[in-house]
Amino acid sequence: MKKDEKINYKIDSNVLKNYVETINSIKEPMSRIKEQLNQMSKPMQELSKSFNASMKPIVEASKDVSKTFEPIRKIGEQSNESLKSMQEQLKNIHTMSNAIKELSIKYPNAQSKIFTDTIKQIMNINNGMLSTRMIEPLNISRQYLSIMEKNNDIEKISRGIYLSPSALEDSYFSFQQKYKKAIFSHMNALYFYGMTEEFPYNYTVTVPQNYHVDTVNEKCNVFYVSDDIYEIGVTEVETPSGNKVRVYDKERCICDIIRSKGRMDSEQVIKSIKQYIRRKDKNIAKLSNYAKRMGISKKVIEMVGAYYE
Repeated sequence: MKKDEKINYKIDSNVLKNYVETINSIKEPMSRIKEQLNQMSKPMQELSKSFNASMKPIVEASKDVSKTFEPIRKIGEQSNESLKSMQEQLKNIHTMSNAIKELSIKYPNAQSKIFTDTIKQIMNINNGMLSTRMIEPLNISRQYLSIMEKNNDIEKISRGIYLSPSALEDSYFSFQQKYKKAIFSHMNALYFYGMTEEFPYNYTVTVPQNYHVDTVNEKCNVFYVSDDIYEIGVTEVETPSGNKVRVYDKERCICDIIRSKGRMDSEQVIKSIKQYIRRKDKNIAKLSNYAKRMGISKKVIEMVGAYYE
């Protein structure tokens, strides 16, 4: 046995965790993220300095804006936060990429082992699952996935999704790993909250109106909504297998089933509304706010009011 075969090509656990959380949080195509990474020719400190310098006039200007222009100031703050979040995401990916490069420099004859070990470590952090998106920014060829599959180190469970032999497949988690913009909604989301007797044999998801992937429509019930309401009420819950997936909260779900009652089982809609009303953790103020933003205040007031005790 060669000496380098005995080595564990370990990457710092915090670096791995930050990387996996970052990739799971990114909804944009990975090709766009790679383009941004390719532009990072400056060291991270210089990039940060440049970023802060470019943002300073905007931040300073927003401080001087009068109360009359409060909405404009808020937009400036939101843009600032969005850019900072993007900077942090790129930093986490860059740090992970550098960790692999350092191992490759230290062990120049062990690239294959470094890459396969890295894949296993990512899968371990990600509860035994891996999407091809997770290795794209690291410039790890998909051929290593094929090699690992042939060696029974991983199992391909669907296009672009792999599972480690020791892990149990979580269909909800693997689905959302593949379709990043799909948010579990309506009765499917209410199932996670124990607010429906209807088991979701088919997924029900909500996506932006400009998101068109034919295979999504083949696999589940899809609701297309405008961008201005797509993010309302988004939260995370744990699946029965313990993985986190994006769903709408209870108040958004109630708004959704009322808004889309023509496509729903009317009996189940009424049962779910009654269950919501009985819950101690209901938030009527939030429900009212969501209904107003979605333009369905009258419908929600009528239906919820009819069963409110």
